[in-house]
Amino acid sequence: MPHPARAASMRRKSRLLLDYVQREAGKYADSLIGIFLGRMNMSGLLSADAWAKVWTFRGTFLLGLENTAKTALFGLMLAFVLGVIFGLMATSGKAILKAISRIYVELIQNTPLLLQLCFLYYTLAFAGKSMGIQITGIISLGIYHGAYMSEVIRAGIEAIPKGQFEAAQSQGFAYGGMMYYIILPQSIKIILPPMVNQVVNLIKNTSCLYIVGGADLISLTYSFVTGATTGGAYAPAYLVSGLLFFLVCFPLSTLASVWETSLKKRERAMNTAAQAPKEEVGA
Repeated sequence: MPHPARAASMRRKSRLLLDYVQREAGKYADSLIGIFLGRMNMSGLLSADAWAKVWTFRGTFLLGLENTAKTALFGLMLAFVLGVIFGLMATSGKAILKAISRIYVELIQNTPLLLQLCFLYYTLAFAGKSMGIQITGIISLGIYHGAYMSEVIRAGIEAIPKGQFEAAQSQGFAYGGMMYYIILPQSIKIILPPMVNQVVNLIKNTSCLYIVGGADLISLTYSFVTGATTGGAYAPAYLVSGLLFFLVCFPLSTLASVWETSLKKRERAMNTAAQAPKEEVGA
């Protein structure tokens, strides 16, 4: 059993050590909080001047959003055309067309968009055939997302029961007429939800133009935060840029999700209604 005086001395030392540890921990926490707040203030997140600067030059962000919308729109048109062409080729039943479609899809889907964009831009630039950053971006986005859209269209067509194809052929429809009048109208409800998701991805991927010095929203935001007269407001500028992307993309992604859920409920209801007469006959 330890001596009472020694035990009291050990308790005092323990209390002193605990007080020291708590004091030092408090200093360290205060230091970290100070550094964090200081860096946030330096980046402009807590700076009224930085936010005022962003508001003063709000036209820069709106111009970037406009350029992003234009690039996305024309890129989407190209992607849709390519998606329809290669989607129909993939379901044509002809080996050579299916092979061409498969090569295109696999080649594009298994290489990064950024690599394709740089390859197209710098190859044309060094060849003296530059088409400009925005046109190059539109083509790159169209080709890239066209591969994904072709897979969406192929899956939508293949989801249609084979009996529909046989019925169309028995009525004398050629392949083009069968697709236009019978198959594609039925597959639209299957195709549209994932296609809307591709639109959202395409809009976000316009940010890749930044790497070649584009005029999209991300590129103009970077130019803003590094400008001689506008630089420094990093956090507010990128928060505003992200908010603009969110305001465009979130409603579209929500629409796709709600649409897909609605279609699944409708399909379940139709299957239930179709099974009811069979059960009555069996009874």
